[in-house]
Amino acid sequence: MTKYSTHPSSFSVFDRDLDQETAKKFSNASVLAIDTEAMGLIHGRDRLCLVQICDPEDNVACIRIHIGQASAPRLKELMEEASIEKVFHFARFDLAALANGLGIEVNPIFCTKVASKIARTYSPRHGLKEVIMELVGVELDKQAQSSDWGRIEELNKKQLEYAANDVRYLIKAKQRLEEMLKREFRWELAQRCFKCISTIAELDRLRFTQIFEH
Repeated sequence: MTKYSTHPSSFSVFDRDLDQETAKKFSNASVLAIDTEAMGLIHGRDRLCLVQICDPEDNVACIRIHIGQASAPRLKELMEEASIEKVFHFARFDLAALANGLGIEVNPIFCTKVASKIARTYSPRHGLKEVIMELVGVELDKQAQSSDWGRIEELNKKQLEYAANDVRYLIKAKQRLEEMLKREFRWELAQRCFKCISTIAELDRLRFTQIFEH
């Protein structure tokens, strides 16, 4: 099993947006891992509460999104920067949450859940916990997944640890999945799928369902 530090190289929590120094540091990366937390799973009803970012050096930042907040300029610039690949697990939800909550159109993206379904056809299990366990050798604690991310007071230690760990291993998983996809001659197919996700996320936001059915 791969050994990883219990704590990230650095960990910061911001209100409303990144500070200038952290945004600049992340802007120098070629790839970033991203995740979001919301009050629930229905866009438009359940607001975006937290955005997590991790770079290849294991620096983690969490941005708390406040009630009524409609923009985060530094975060938006970073997420829309075409030279930085953004890695998600189940990007479909996160892209819709970022667009709905902050008007952010993320590009370009890599989704480890989609990549797992195309590469790991030997397994029926493509959740983040299972993918990270197999490909990175780290067992994630998911106990804080269903909790109040919109609380006015500071997030508790369990929530912050959960939020950080959901992004800390995504880049390594992405690297492993990319190797598998190329080995199995499915890399170009996966790339085409990634380009479709923003459209599917928009359909989710607009409450379109089953539009590809007969």
